[in-house]
Amino acid sequence: MDDTPNQGYFYAMAVSLAPFRQEIARLCAAHQVRRLDLFGSAHGQTLPPPTSDVDFLVEFAPLAPADYARQYFALREALSELLGREVDLVVERAVRNPYFLLNLQRSREPLFAA
Repeated sequence: MDDTPNQGYFYAMAVSLAPFRQEIARLCAAHQVRRLDLFGSAHGQTLPPPTSDVDFLVEFAPLAPADYARQYFALREALSELLGREVDLVVERAVRNPYFLLNLQRSREPLFAA
C-alpha cells in the first residue's frame, strides 16, 4: 500500500491528537495547507508533557509571499491555541540539514492531505 496521503483524506494519527482531528482538518483547509505531518516528541501514542511543544511539518498550496507568511503564522497560532501549547511549524523545503531531513522523513506521521 502506498504511504502517500490521498487527496482529501485525513490520516489516522497518534491517539493523543485524535480529539482534535476535525478541527485540525478545518484549520488546514482554512490556511491553504496541502499536507500536514506530525513529528518529534508528539509522534506516538501520547502527547509529551504540557511544557513540550508539538512539531508539525507543513506544505502549503502555492501562495504569493505575503499570503504565505500570513497563512504560516496564522496556522501556527491557531494550532497552538487549539492544543494549548507551543507549536513548531517546519516547512520541509526549508530544511537544509540532511540529518534533520532524514530524521523527519523517518518519523513523520501524516495527519492531513488536501
